[in-house]
Amino acid sequence: MVGEIAAPSLTPYSASTHLPTAMNTSTMPPVNRTALCYSHHKSSFKNSPTISPLHSAIFTSLGLLFNLVAFYVLVKSYQRTQSQSRSSFLIFLGGLVVTDFMGLLTTGSIVVSFHITNFNWQIVDPNCHLCNFMGISMVFYGLCPLLLGAAMAAERFIGINRPFTRYTSLPKNRSVSMLLLVWLIAGSVALLPLVGVGCYHLQLPGSWCFFYIDSKGNDRAFSLIFSLFGLLCIAMSFLLNTVSVVTLIKMCCSRDKTRRRRDHEVEMMVQLILINIVASICWCPLLIYVLMNAVDAGGKSEDIVLCFIRMASFNQILDPWIYTMCHVAQLRRVTNKKHLLQWV
Repeated sequence: MVGEIAAPSLTPYSASTHLPTAMNTSTMPPVNRTALCYSHHKSSFKNSPTISPLHSAIFTSLGLLFNLVAFYVLVKSYQRTQSQSRSSFLIFLGGLVVTDFMGLLTTGSIVVSFHITNFNWQIVDPNCHLCNFMGISMVFYGLCPLLLGAAMAAERFIGINRPFTRYTSLPKNRSVSMLLLVWLIAGSVALLPLVGVGCYHLQLPGSWCFFYIDSKGNDRAFSLIFSLFGLLCIAMSFLLNTVSVVTLIKMCCSRDKTRRRRDHEVEMMVQLILINIVASICWCPLLIYVLMNAVDAGGKSEDIVLCFIRMASFNQILDPWIYTMCHVAQLRRVTNKKHLLQWV
């Protein structure tokens, strides 16, 4: 996802504009129910703060560049690795990089296009197809990193605590299957508003679409599904990572394990813990806020939602730095070992 900024010039739209009354049902055209993505906003967006579209373009471009660099680093690491456990872990990291890249590319292109052209959503997208597509993309590419974090934590938990169990099947095939399953689950959740569980609608300042956060009816159901699902993934990741770290500490203190394997395991756990910490910091404020508004019918602030969405979008920029920095640290460690061997 991408941070939302500049303000549009959009005329007010309300459900009453398109819902015919009993007095004029014979003269007005049928209701376009797919255009309800604009019905929740009864005020104009003209008073929204304006920021240069360059900000959104730079944000998206940097995110795409960082993910491309991270993907190149992961491909090189995958080609050099001889460890099955590390190969499986790198497949998950590659899936995460691809997901972050596509998320920025999809949502960022819509946002940047809007800020450049300042198009009117009701004219360009009268049937809400583009708005629904962006809402689906926001939810899908938002849940995928959290799900992948939980999947990687489970993979490391099995690899560290049940090392013989993980080799009863092919790790690479299993990792690819789990990656596809994660995308399938996230896609299924993102498509729920299209079947009546919740709805996507235009958000302040009018340049992006997201699901409607409410404490009533189907909107409440989808808000609970999204928030609880995301929080459950984060909690599961931390629980499994904690157990794995404790096991690794015991391994490091024992003498029946090789130093090389301990180094690989520690390196993967450091990357995974950093990924989970970044995801928690970026996503927990939004998930908790959605959960609170779904449970309590208190006042919802669209400015707060926008702020939390911006925080969540930074997850796609910070993740690539984790892979790159860990890889650079690994290269330095290998180089230092080679220098030491030359002096011996």
